Amino acid sequence: MNVLGVVQSFDDNRGDGVVRSDTGESFYFHCVSISDGTRHVDEGVRVCAHRSVGHRGRDEVVSLQQVH
Repeated sequence: MNVLGVVQSFDDNRGDGVVRSDTGESFYFHCVSISDGTRHVDEGVRVCAHRSVGHRGRDEVVSLQQVH
């Protein structure tokens, strides 16, 4: 399932953050999930991603891409 939203927070030290979807849900992501390989994304950037269940059983997003 695709998720559209905005990067709500990103912590460079930990390499993870939260995407707030257009439907109001919050999803965890890790920097290895950023598709362009940069390992960084700015807060406030509009993104699309794929919803997934992470290794801890919580919803998260992978294949994070900036929407232009």
